[in-house]
Amino acid sequence: MEIVVFSLLNGLVTGLLLFMLSSGLTLIFSMMGVLNFAHASLYMLGAYFAYQISQYFDFWTGFVVAPLLVGVVGALIERFGLRYVHRYGHVAELIFTFGLAFLIEELVQFVWGKLTKPYHEPEILQGTLFTLWGQNFPAYKGFMLLVSVAIFIGLFMVLTRTRIGLIIQAAITHPNVVGMLGHNVPFIFMLVFGVGAALAGLAGVIAGPVLGTFPGMAFLLGSIVFVIVVIGGLGSLAGAFVASLLIGVIQTFAIAINLSVADVLGWVGISVDLYDALGDIWRLTLPQIAPLIPYLLLVLILIFRPMGLMGKRET
Repeated sequence: MEIVVFSLLNGLVTGLLLFMLSSGLTLIFSMMGVLNFAHASLYMLGAYFAYQISQYFDFWTGFVVAPLLVGVVGALIERFGLRYVHRYGHVAELIFTFGLAFLIEELVQFVWGKLTKPYHEPEILQGTLFTLWGQNFPAYKGFMLLVSVAIFIGLFMVLTRTRIGLIIQAAITHPNVVGMLGHNVPFIFMLVFGVGAALAGLAGVIAGPVLGTFPGMAFLLGSIVFVIVVIGGLGSLAGAFVASLLIGVIQTFAIAINLSVADVLGWVGISVDLYDALGDIWRLTLPQIAPLIPYLLLVLILIFRPMGLMGKRET
């Protein structure tokens, strides 16, 4: 029972962290149609900015200021980069953001070096939130859950219950009409890109102390974020939320349950003897194949539901 409870909690923490990262990318794509390959690099910048600020002030100052700085960086990227590249089509945008990701990584290594930085959670959150069956659940993971849920609720309320949200949603589908009503559509695009970057930065701020703050952290989660966006449905915030939780929980359970592929197939009534030609593949354990699970789900989604779980356009 304790394995189920703690795996579920850890899966929720991972899933909601992935949502915080993928939600910004989803917002940007839904409005601008841009799959920003540099999005995970902005997540990395958030962690490094927070680390640097914490050296002079404290964790909480970095928690507030770092996402704002990343949001400003994102807005500048849109204003002085993507806005000019956009006229040349999606291929040019992909090349631009792909190159930008490499540039940010090189800048991070130039400024902070290649070693992992000692960026830690605040002292008040270093204890245990609760103990069940002799296992401790860290207070910092509870904090991550709280922040992630608050971000989801805040995004949902802003996009569905406020005038700003209505203008943003209208600009997504009818930008010319919104412009004719007197709204500055380019500024709205820049604002949304900045907010999306700030969300990525916030994910980096709270993930840095747990997953490590090092130059390769963008590569670690970058590909999974795009998998989540496709599985959830391009441009669907609710789809990104469901896909993030699904991947987070399934991966966590796969790591916690040390069973082989043959054991799992035996449970569902499939005889492994039929596949002896594939050799030792059936002896692989679930923890060994856990990193592949998001990509296996992606293949299944592309086969059976190409538009994603909640998407309206085909991928």
